[in-house]
Amino acid sequence: MRYPPVSILKQTNMLFVRSFLILFLSCMTTTINLCLSSNPSSLGTLSVDGHFSFDEVHHAAKDFGNRFHLLPLAVLYPKSVSDIATTIRHIWQMGPDSELTVAARGHSHSLQGQAQAHHGVVINMESLQVHKMHVYSGNYPYVDASGGELWIDILRECLKYGLAPKSWTDYLHLTVGGTLSNAGVSGQAFRHGPQISNVNQLEVVTGKGEVLNCSEKQNSDLFHGVLGGLGQFGIITRARISLEPAPDMVKWIRVLYSDFTTFATDQELLIGAESTFDYIEGFVIINRTSLLNNWRSSFDPQDPVQASQFQSDGRTLYCLELAKYFNRDRIDALNEEVGNLLSQLRYMASTLFLTEVSYLEFLDRVHVSEVKLRSKGLWEVPHPWLNLLIPKSKINDFADEVFGSILTDTSNGPILIYPVNKSKWDNRTSAVLPEEDIFYLVAFLNSAMPSSMGTDGLEHILTQNKRILEFCETARLGMKQYLPHYNTQGEWRAHFGPRWEVFAQRKSTYDPLAILAPGQRIFQKGISFS
Repeated sequence: MRYPPVSILKQTNMLFVRSFLILFLSCMTTTINLCLSSNPSSLGTLSVDGHFSFDEVHHAAKDFGNRFHLLPLAVLYPKSVSDIATTIRHIWQMGPDSELTVAARGHSHSLQGQAQAHHGVVINMESLQVHKMHVYSGNYPYVDASGGELWIDILRECLKYGLAPKSWTDYLHLTVGGTLSNAGVSGQAFRHGPQISNVNQLEVVTGKGEVLNCSEKQNSDLFHGVLGGLGQFGIITRARISLEPAPDMVKWIRVLYSDFTTFATDQELLIGAESTFDYIEGFVIINRTSLLNNWRSSFDPQDPVQASQFQSDGRTLYCLELAKYFNRDRIDALNEEVGNLLSQLRYMASTLFLTEVSYLEFLDRVHVSEVKLRSKGLWEVPHPWLNLLIPKSKINDFADEVFGSILTDTSNGPILIYPVNKSKWDNRTSAVLPEEDIFYLVAFLNSAMPSSMGTDGLEHILTQNKRILEFCETARLGMKQYLPHYNTQGEWRAHFGPRWEVFAQRKSTYDPLAILAPGQRIFQKGISFS
C-alpha cells in the first residue's frame, strides 16, 4: 500500500485549516451581524425624519379602557410615512427570532390594550402630519387625510367647503386609521353604512414595510382586508373619504317608550323608510330618577306640563334619539316633515323633547360630556365596555333577559341600542357581522369607579358583561362582538367562522411574521397562522 508524500499531506492539512478558519470567521461574522440586527438598540441607528423615544414610553402603555398596561421598548414619532416603513422593514429583516412587534397608536381610545406592544414599538400616529388634508369639492367630493388625523379636525376642515363625511362615530376625537381598522358606526350607519363603507382609497404600510396604495381597483384584496381588519395587515397612513353636502342645522329629538317591542318596531320602521330621519339611535334607561328634568338642560319639552308629571323612577324605559338635518331656509318644510314622521311612531306623547343645534355641535355632542367628566377626574377610569351585534330575530329574547334580569340599573353608563341594515356594509371587508339582513348594535358603555367593590366597581361590571356573553352563547343568538376581544386563537376562529381562512391567508400575505397589532391577541409572532 502506497502513502502520499508528506508534502502533499502538509498542503492538504493547510488547506483544511485555512478553510476551517474562513468558515469559522464567517460564522462568527454572521452571528455578530444577527445579534446586532436583532438587538432592539439597533432601532436608534435607523435614519428617520422623526425620532424614537426609549425613555418616555409609559404613556403608550395606557388607553381609554384603562385596564391593560403593557410597556413598549420604544415609541416612534414619525414625521413621514417613510419613517413607519423603515421601522417595520427593519423589524421584518430581523426575521422570526426577533421578538419586536409594532402597534399603531392613534388617540388611545382602545379598550383592551389593542394599540399596545409589549417590549415592542408603538407608533404615535398623531405625529404623522406629512399628508396635509386636501378637500376636493368637485362632482364626487372627497377628502384626503392622514391616518393619524382626528375626525373632528376633518369635519372642521370640510365644513369650510360646505361638505362633510357621510358616516360618523358618536365620538369624533378618534383617528381615521383607528376607526377604519374597526368599522366606525353611529346613527347614520343605517343609511350610509359604517365609515369603512365610505372610503375610496387607502395608503397602507404592510408588515413587510411596503408602502402600497390600494382601492377597489388597485390592490383590492389589501384594501378590503385592512378595512375592519383590526390592524392586522397594515397601518393606514392615508385615507380618501367620500363627502356629501353638509347641512347648517340639526333638529334633535328624544322620545320615550315603556315597551321594548314597540320601541324596536318603530326603529325598524324608520330605518326601512325612504323618507326618514338622518340619524337614528336608541338607548336603555333603567331606574333613573328625574330623567326628563335632566333633559331640560339641552332640550325643550313639547308639552311642559305633561313632561313635569312624568315619573321614571324604578322603570325600564327606552329612548329613541332622532335627528333631521336642514338648512335655515327650509325650516318650515323641515317642521312639517318631522311632524309627519313623528305621527307614525308610538312613543309616550308626554315625553317628546326637541331642540335645534348646529351640525358641528350635534356631531361633537359627546365631547361636551368628556369635558365635564375630565373636570371631575372621571374620564381616566376603567371603561369595561361591551359592544355586541345582535340579529333582529333575537333582539327581543336578548332584551327580555338582559334588561329584565341581568341589569338592575344603568347608572354606570349609557346603553346604546339601534338597528342597522347589513346591505350597507361591504362583505369583502374584514368586518364580522351576524347573518341576518338587519342587526342591532348594543353597546354597554360603562365606567368603573377605582377601588370600588360595589355595583359601580370594575369586578361587578365585568361579572355582568360575562353573564351577558354567556347568555348569548347559551341561547345561541348568533351574536358577534364589535370591537372584539378574545384571548385565544380558537376564540378568534369562532368569531370569524367561515371567514377565518381568508383572514389568516391575508395575514400570511401582508404580515407573515405577525409583527403588526400584537395587542389584538389574534396571531403570535413565530407561531403558525393555520
